Amino acid sequence: MRSDALVVFGATGDLAHKKIFPALYAMIRRGALDVPVVGVAYSGWTLDQFRRRAADSIESRGGKLDRKALARLLALLRYVDGDYNHPDTFARLEEQLKGVRHPTHYLAIPPSLFGAVIQSLGRAGLAEGARVVVEKPFGRDLESARQLNRVAQAVFPESAIFRIDHFLGKEAIENILYFRFANSFLEPIWNRDHVASVQITLAEDFGVQGRGKFYDGVGCLRDVIQNHLLQIASLLAMEPPASGDFESLRDEKAKVFKAMSPLRRRDLVRGQFEGYRKEPGVAKGSDTETFCALRLNIGSWRWAGVPWLLRSGKKLPLEAAEVVVRLKAPPQRLFADPTAAETNYLRFRLAPRPAIAVAARVKRAGEEFVGDQKELYMLDEQPKEMAPYDRLLGDAMAGNGALFSRQDSIEAAWAVVQPVLDDHDPAIPYKPGTWGPKQADALAAATGGWRNPVVTDADRQEPAL
Repeated sequence: MRSDALVVFGATGDLAHKKIFPALYAMIRRGALDVPVVGVAYSGWTLDQFRRRAADSIESRGGKLDRKALARLLALLRYVDGDYNHPDTFARLEEQLKGVRHPTHYLAIPPSLFGAVIQSLGRAGLAEGARVVVEKPFGRDLESARQLNRVAQAVFPESAIFRIDHFLGKEAIENILYFRFANSFLEPIWNRDHVASVQITLAEDFGVQGRGKFYDGVGCLRDVIQNHLLQIASLLAMEPPASGDFESLRDEKAKVFKAMSPLRRRDLVRGQFEGYRKEPGVAKGSDTETFCALRLNIGSWRWAGVPWLLRSGKKLPLEAAEVVVRLKAPPQRLFADPTAAETNYLRFRLAPRPAIAVAARVKRAGEEFVGDQKELYMLDEQPKEMAPYDRLLGDAMAGNGALFSRQDSIEAAWAVVQPVLDDHDPAIPYKPGTWGPKQADALAAATGGWRNPVVTDADRQEPAL
């Protein structure tokens, strides 16, 4: 059943200004939003100030402004100002929701407030028939994730809890799932008999961007690996769902997480870019990692023995997200080709400009049987692509949980990384503009080494509209 109101906690914050208001505006423009939007925050604001904040969010984006759509959005806005820990705030929210039967409550607030707000919604009677959307991170380790799940499920049924990860709302991420199961040629080779290794890289060429205090308490392993990259791995490794409904999809993803072996100290290399400790808000002598590389084992029938290599980091040479699935070499080497060291592969570039490539060897002209690796390259240009928050908010309000994580998957993913949260080597310094500590190379040495993404100026261009 579709929600008949959206409540945004943290409505005056940066996330709302940068992502949520533009998503609501986009939903208005495509006719997907026509219900009240109630902002809740503790800023001492009035409704007029809140509306001005929303208008500034839309107008500052640049591009052609649809003034009619903006006016419709502003007309839908309501506002409640108050302390999240005070019952009066929720009493005023209840007044704003009179006649609403199925609201969606979106918690765009610090994780430390999740439990208190969820419990207050329950005490105020605002959880019945409602949904709750929780921003990541969902816990900071296995025990805190379990505790937060217990609190949330004491108030909302699991089917009404939507754990949001904006990364999963990207069109390129969804296309991994579609490409895998919509094309029959992949299935015969998508297994341990033909796949030599899988690499997933998410590289950032910038630092902590003034968020030193926040980042220092999180680090790369929690911020990127545990959620974004493990989620991508689950889409690549999962079995075909029994049907097209979202619970079947989430069943198969959960099985992948449960098949992942818990990480050990020797599976992980942590790095920290030189100069990180001088960032404002970073603790003196901090050991927080800004780079992680790891080797993962998925102990399923399909993937047993195949190395899964994941890495992410800040201050790397470029900004890109890419998956490379390397295939095994032919069983016999028929040609004395000195350039044939690299085997065939499939490449999914997720950012900056989505693309899918299949690499195969092609003979050079001449009498000798010598060739080159060439890519069959498909640019996945999506001029009408929805922004992640646009897609995810619409799905949550419609009750479609396909792109949201379930309790068992969240806890199973934390169980994979928990051992190295507790037991790891110190972070190794690396120079900004490099691919992290050299020690990370050893993780991929047996599989031909890391394949570094290459991004051209053309790749950075926006798609033609």
